[in-house]
Amino acid sequence: MNMRVYILAAAAFIVGTVEFIIGGILKLVADDLDVSIGAAGQLISVFSLFFAFSAPVLLNITAKMERKRLYIWTMFVFLLGNILAAMSADYTMLMIARILTAITGSLLIVLTITIASGIVAPAYQGRAIGTVFMGISASLVLGVPFGMVIGNAFGWRTTFIVMSVLTVVAIICIYKLLDPIEPKPVVPIRKQIQALRSSKILSAQFITFFMLTGHLTLYAYLTPFLQDALGLAPSIVTAVYFIFGTAAVIGGGLGGWLSDKWGPQRSILTIISLFAIVLTIFPLATKLPLYVFLIILVIWSALSWAIAPAQQTYLIESAPETADIQMGLNTSASHFGIALGSLIGGIVIEKSSVLYNAWAGVVFILLALTCAIFSVTRRSEIIETNLTKS
Repeated sequence: MNMRVYILAAAAFIVGTVEFIIGGILKLVADDLDVSIGAAGQLISVFSLFFAFSAPVLLNITAKMERKRLYIWTMFVFLLGNILAAMSADYTMLMIARILTAITGSLLIVLTITIASGIVAPAYQGRAIGTVFMGISASLVLGVPFGMVIGNAFGWRTTFIVMSVLTVVAIICIYKLLDPIEPKPVVPIRKQIQALRSSKILSAQFITFFMLTGHLTLYAYLTPFLQDALGLAPSIVTAVYFIFGTAAVIGGGLGGWLSDKWGPQRSILTIISLFAIVLTIFPLATKLPLYVFLIILVIWSALSWAIAPAQQTYLIESAPETADIQMGLNTSASHFGIALGSLIGGIVIEKSSVLYNAWAGVVFILLALTCAIFSVTRRSEIIETNLTKS
């Protein structure tokens, strides 16, 4: 494998950590900035909303720009966003910082995937992309718990200072090791939207949207849930996040295995159904011994990532002629779901209690299941996007 792919995966790790870490230090941020947990949770919603919109727009705006130069400048602005977050004196300033890192982070992830797949031989493209996604998933296993340890010990701002330092190191490595890369044609946004004309594909994209909405309704507020429902100390909460992240990575591998063994359709229906059951019993599990609760948490985490390989395989098989477009749209759908789930979770906390977040999420998981049943019972359609036309 080309060593530069690992440098790009490291950059993806940094972006992933910056995106996910806010959930782990949510209570620290809320207490320090004197805002409610629900208001602090909107830092996740807004991040995901801007992340979802930004990538397709920025890719079209920067379509003719040399990729290495674009990557470095984008990382520089991403660095400024993290510095601004560390210096934030109030909630508004931190929100602006999150928007800035979301916009640049979305472009960085797409650039990382396309560059990584372009600098290796065709036979290694799948592995290169997989390595980048390992960097993203590693941010859950290592980045978020590490950031929580730093935040609890030295304050949440220190977490963003560390991310800034790592970003500088990544910029230097990219500058030294990556060769200039000429841009490839980018599909116009109008053409991307046309790829959703099929009811089978549109409902399939809604599977991701509703799954992430239901998941984030609880996951975005997992720290206050663990502290309020179980009375766990911050150090124990950090350990729980490490367990969660490890289970997520294992779940991603399991999802790929199930998709190959059962086929993506059966896998999707099974995973969503089990996810709904686990999320339903999750609040009740707080009354059980801690080890039993952790087993249920591991299952929940594994299922949350197991859906992705099956879902992506399903989209590729259902619309092979627009597979690349579908992958990009699926990323946007996932972040729209993250934004809505974080928003709804915050409302539930404000109006009642974090104990009810999981049950609110179940509603959206059932909507995902409905979309899945609808999609798999539709016939595949040939989607003509006229990509060669302007």
